[in-house]
Amino acid sequence: MAKNPIAWFEIYVNNMDRAKAFYEAVLDIKLEPLQVPEEPGFSMWSFPADMENYGASGALVHMPGFEAGGNSTLVYFACDDCALEESRVAAAGGTVQREKMSIGQYGYISLAIDTEGNMLGLHSMK
Repeated sequence: MAKNPIAWFEIYVNNMDRAKAFYEAVLDIKLEPLQVPEEPGFSMWSFPADMENYGASGALVHMPGFEAGGNSTLVYFACDDCALEESRVAAAGGTVQREKMSIGQYGYISLAIDTEGNMLGLHSMK
């Protein structure tokens, strides 16, 4: 594989307004609407992206018939210091699953559960 393995991610949600508010509050960002097929109840909001830099972007997705939570994919969001984003989780309606911990030479991680029951990771080098 010549490229980074992740090109895009999607986090499926049951309540888009609630999930959007959670990620905007925890990550201190603004999500943007994406054009989607004209299907009742289908919506997508994308995370900010700079296609010229390292990393992948993705979106929150609400699709009728596809329930959130209970999946086995874990997305890690890049942070300057994951303790800062971790400190916003509870106020945004989520729960901290694992407080900031060292992963040795690879930096630090925190794990949280969002408002939809999805686990997410926060990663930083300090």
